[in-house]
Amino acid sequence: MLEFDPEWEEKYRDMIMTPKKALSHVRSGHRVFLGTGCGEPTILTEALVKNAKNLADVEIIELMTKGEAPYADRKFAEVFKVNSFFIGGNVRDMYQEGRGDYTPILMFDIPALLKSGRMPLDVALIQVTPPDRRGKMSLGISVDIVKSAAENASLVIAQVNPQMPWTRGDSLIDVYDLDILVPVDEPLIERVKVDSSDVSDKIAQQVAALVPDGATLQIGMGKVPGYGRLPLAVVPFLKDKKDLGVHTELISDEVMEMMEAGVITGKLKAKDRGKVIGSFCMGSRKLYDYINDNPAFSFRPTEYVNDANVIGQHNKMTTINLALEIDLTGQVSSDSENGNFYSGIGGQVDFNRGAARSSDGRPILLMPSVRQDGSSRIVSRMSRGSGVVISRGTVHYVVTEYGSAYLHGKTVQDRTLALISIAHPDHRAQLLKEAIEAKYIREEFADVEGKFVVASQGYMKTKYLLKDGTEINFRPIHPTDEPRMRDLVYDLSQETIYYRFMSHQKRFGQRQIQNFVYVDHRKDVAIVGTLPEAHGDEIIVVGRYYLDEHTNRAEVAFVVRDEWQNKGLGTFMFKHLENIAKANGISGFTAEVLRNNNRMQAIFNHSGCNVTSHIEEGVYSFIMDF
Repeated sequence: MLEFDPEWEEKYRDMIMTPKKALSHVRSGHRVFLGTGCGEPTILTEALVKNAKNLADVEIIELMTKGEAPYADRKFAEVFKVNSFFIGGNVRDMYQEGRGDYTPILMFDIPALLKSGRMPLDVALIQVTPPDRRGKMSLGISVDIVKSAAENASLVIAQVNPQMPWTRGDSLIDVYDLDILVPVDEPLIERVKVDSSDVSDKIAQQVAALVPDGATLQIGMGKVPGYGRLPLAVVPFLKDKKDLGVHTELISDEVMEMMEAGVITGKLKAKDRGKVIGSFCMGSRKLYDYINDNPAFSFRPTEYVNDANVIGQHNKMTTINLALEIDLTGQVSSDSENGNFYSGIGGQVDFNRGAARSSDGRPILLMPSVRQDGSSRIVSRMSRGSGVVISRGTVHYVVTEYGSAYLHGKTVQDRTLALISIAHPDHRAQLLKEAIEAKYIREEFADVEGKFVVASQGYMKTKYLLKDGTEINFRPIHPTDEPRMRDLVYDLSQETIYYRFMSHQKRFGQRQIQNFVYVDHRKDVAIVGTLPEAHGDEIIVVGRYYLDEHTNRAEVAFVVRDEWQNKGLGTFMFKHLENIAKANGISGFTAEVLRNNNRMQAIFNHSGCNVTSHIEEGVYSFIMDF
């Protein structure tokens, strides 16, 4: 049981000062580090600003702070210069006005920057718990780069607060490694949860579908005006997952809630099994009480948490981070927008690299399809001033409210088509035109203009469980399925091709493949049955109907990959298409079936519909009324 030393103030009396006296040690020209996030020592910050009249040219170094940032006020422009590794909302206006300095750097590299002396720190202002009887103090909710800053600064001033949680892990610092102690008893900064929007919920649902049971999660902290904190919005949609683990920078209320619900257990983690690994914490007082001396948590410094080699040792490492813009070749901007620096690189690259090394890892980037002004975040060329954070060679999943696109290892043409298909519908035609002009795709793709339709999942989405326990996902076909459809048709046996297409064709042209995947999902519906793979779904069955508006019946056809035949997939596909057709007010199906295709005839004859048929020149014509 944790117990602070009740006599610590007497024992270390010679180290204790008032805030005013402690901050009088800061001199003009000093470089001062400020503790991170909700762990910012706000009393020390206020004392620093109160001493502004005696200072000039003080450089404040921060990862990100959640306090009011009074030092960023324009009236202190000659006193304080702010240099951030990640631009938070409290100082963003200053950066938009050109009054701040931003140091773009990978999160993992920051401790080495401080340790090497390339960014020497004169003073570190941090917040800690009171010492225990051994003289050990916990950095609490902000370990991240704070530990490195405290180890490398010439002078360390610590705000000692009994309301700071004691966190386990590599979070301890010895009282004699500090120089000045400032006793304070005040509530920590809390970060309130932000309501989600319809768009963020749709994105979250798309992302959640990519997260497998037993995955280890990293959840970014990005926020987009009007859409909330998008990565964190995903967490509530993971409530049906099993045995998730966490290895992340930010511990939030959402993580706590999933632990309480039994979704996050960590028992399948390949590393740090059973432990939630984080480097800092931002949230409610309830969260701070929850992590206090909780053995389920291990708070570690950035050198460990953001090490891609450590990250990659987890199986199914799934990283969820925010993007602000992506071009059609896959270049991603995450720290700048419209020519302005907006946030920072943070740990995005570290975790993207780590997840890519993980067995069945899934680096996921998410973003709304448009900005608040309606302009597209998916562009043919990066906007002026937008910097590339994730390169086109290392991008994997990109998700908007209109679907997900898997880009890694794909050609420029394939990734271009995939990204256009998840762009906002109002921008797809222009993106297609610009892609053709840029030679990203061939000119004949002009024919599919207006057909980049991503169907609503809703009632078109279902699952089928085989007798051996294999789960097959059924969903609308997607424009990004074009290469997978090509793989499917060329893997079919000649007999299956003959029964499905009534010919012995051995070649499927570009236009024919396009006709399979570019459908409007209103008059024409195409459904695929897939097996989930880390690199994207494998299609094993595809079904489609084409509506004849004169008869209000639709021609139906489907095909099952040879090795998956005789498992009930054809019957299930027919019933699923029937349910969709009924929901769309269609009165029945028609079909043409070769005389020798007994299995397809059996599906139709035993469909439960009112079935009539006749044969002519070796082909059965079926009419099936619902």
